[in-house]
Amino acid sequence: MSYQIKLRHIRYFLAVAEELHFRKAAEKLFISQPGLSRQIKMFEEELGVVLFERHNRKVILTKVGEYLKNEFTIQLKTLSHTLENAKLLHNGKKGELKIGYVGSAMQDVIPNLLLNFEKNHPDILFDLKENDNQKQIADLLSFSSDIGFVRLERVPRTLEKKTILKENFCLVLPEKHKINSENFESLKQFKEESFILFNSKYSASYYEKVMQIFDDCNFAPIISHNTIHSSSIFKLVEHNFGLSIVPKSLAKKRGYKIKFIELNSIPQKTTLSVIWNKKNTNPILNDVLALL
Repeated sequence: MSYQIKLRHIRYFLAVAEELHFRKAAEKLFISQPGLSRQIKMFEEELGVVLFERHNRKVILTKVGEYLKNEFTIQLKTLSHTLENAKLLHNGKKGELKIGYVGSAMQDVIPNLLLNFEKNHPDILFDLKENDNQKQIADLLSFSSDIGFVRLERVPRTLEKKTILKENFCLVLPEKHKINSENFESLKQFKEESFILFNSKYSASYYEKVMQIFDDCNFAPIISHNTIHSSSIFKLVEHNFGLSIVPKSLAKKRGYKIKFIELNSIPQKTTLSVIWNKKNTNPILNDVLALL
């Protein structure tokens, strides 16, 4: 069986699959609508399948269409990645690694990793992007990223996960707060105070673990603010908008008038994990994983 499929056929198909509207897809591709319809019909005839169901002006993907949309999207991302690496080789670089991370991973883990990796791989380009956990998962599944550093208990089955850091939580207080590490007894001392926490959308499992800390102390916290950035939390704590609970690795941040009390006597710990897509063929990824 011989398919005379060209890259433009796949591009045309994906445009219609995204828009589910031939006119909008044609405008997006800068071609005529009749021309696009002919190309899609030729594509279907060549494959011997039906990709779209057409009902009046409504266009719906068939099961085959849904499958090919997902597969072609992945394959084009892989092809794009290959071409990007080819350009890097031409420019004297051996490759690129796209890294997603939660803010706390940038305190020690990622800088140490990059320093150690660059000793033996000086010609690698690193593309670093801070993102919440769910965005990192989406990027890994779509091959927009090669590796992620997250605080999650579970990930989709197509991804691999390895825990690289398990640490205590820390209580964050304004610098002049009357409670310090000397007179601290338990979180019950802050029952009437407000708390600033990482938004549950940032990581539902992380948020749930923090709430378990309060449950064990038999009170529900007064939550005054939610945010996704540690710098916002520290600034709010500094200005007496409330207290917070963060991973110990964030206690190394400087430049704020705040103090930390390590919660080393509670059972809850937080883990930082590295995740990656099993189907990712970037050879640099294996070298980084080996180093980790």
